[in-house]
Amino acid sequence: MFRSLNILLCFSYLALLVPASVVHGEDRIHPSSRNPFYWEYKGENVLLVGGSVEDNLFQIPDLQSHLDEIKSVGANYIRNTMSDRHDEGYEVYPYAQGKNGKYDLESWNEEYWTRFENMLKWTAERDIIVQIELWDRFDYSTKYWPPNPYNPVNNVNYNEAESGLAKVYPRHPGTNEQPFFFTTPKQRDNNVVLKYQRKFVDKILSHTLKYGHVLYCIDNETNGEEAWSTYWAEYIRAAAAQADRSVCITEMWDDWNLSGPHHQRTIAHPERYDFIDVSQNNHQKGQKHWDNFQSLRSTLLKQPRPINTVKTYGADNNKFGHTSQDGVSRLWRHIVGGAASARFHRPDSGLGLSDPAKGAIKACRKLETLVALWDLTPGNQKLSNRGEDEAYLAAQGDKVFVVYFPQGGSVDLAVANPDRTWTIKWINIDTGEWGPTDKQNTKGRAEVSLKAPGKGNWCAVVK
Repeated sequence: MFRSLNILLCFSYLALLVPASVVHGEDRIHPSSRNPFYWEYKGENVLLVGGSVEDNLFQIPDLQSHLDEIKSVGANYIRNTMSDRHDEGYEVYPYAQGKNGKYDLESWNEEYWTRFENMLKWTAERDIIVQIELWDRFDYSTKYWPPNPYNPVNNVNYNEAESGLAKVYPRHPGTNEQPFFFTTPKQRDNNVVLKYQRKFVDKILSHTLKYGHVLYCIDNETNGEEAWSTYWAEYIRAAAAQADRSVCITEMWDDWNLSGPHHQRTIAHPERYDFIDVSQNNHQKGQKHWDNFQSLRSTLLKQPRPINTVKTYGADNNKFGHTSQDGVSRLWRHIVGGAASARFHRPDSGLGLSDPAKGAIKACRKLETLVALWDLTPGNQKLSNRGEDEAYLAAQGDKVFVVYFPQGGSVDLAVANPDRTWTIKWINIDTGEWGPTDKQNTKGRAEVSLKAPGKGNWCAVVK
């Protein structure tokens, strides 16, 4: 009873923090009423595309100028983990630190929250959608756990015995040895730690719920227990309802196999998860990358939801053995394949906002001047003389066709009208610039022959 009362009081507190004048409904991002595989914001369908130098973007010192750079190339989407691990030297923790060097989990470090609020304000001003992640498992293991404020040796609020947390967790967080992620009532019911986890999430929501451009992801690439994810999804939903706000929530699973049991936890619960994040599909390559995504998308046809990819891996010499071409082709396969969002992962795991990333993003926006992506259906059935991973198709019936070539090449496109002149507009994805425009009369043939103007990444729009 007391725990329920405590949660209710937290939600009432959040409601007081969210001003009544803040927008509702169509001014808050939500699945499109026209095509719920995509997003709608401020009454308009939007394709979310992005790239940035960092993941916990609110922490960087030159945030405003970086947001301006993001906006200048047509990007409108960032990832913001709430991560505070000290990699670059400018990061700060969310809790106040006393003169004795220990943190007080009852007191905030206002610098952390000022940075977070500034990020929300500045992205709202630029119509940049923010996908936040509440928890990043890498913050709580290996070298990042010993200095973490939640570590019992670093705070004045609990000790090892009371919290059940050890001083060190040296192994990869994927081993799931960290009790920090087992605190919820249907797990180990560790209210000593959960009390402060809730306090942290309440503080996040006191900032975010007043904005309409925020998407909520619970974890970064987790393989943890379903009960943990369920608890926080329901907690956020209840807090938003108490504040009379709508929110869109997902979980990001680590499994590269999108038909695996972890992803089924999200797919099977549309009442809990408003969208799907399949970022880990970006460890797949070539045809398998496309097929994996299309298989997932087909399972959602009866009840569509946006499918986001907030992390697109791929950059020359990254630790996974990927290339920059992997990064560009993965993002563009997802765009043509019907993803609601695609963002380049931060360097060096991804292309960030490097020149190749800028070119690919600019090319996406050029494509949008020619066709509404939410009117297209992905599928390669109308392509012939196609090699594996040579070309990918999305079409609006027999009227408009979008064909993506990852590395040049040529294919034949089946068309219903065998005697008409088709206009073929090319976009150079590597530069983000327009390519040539061709005309082709099928003259009784039921196909259009397409050959990319050169090697590299090209997109053809056939009308």
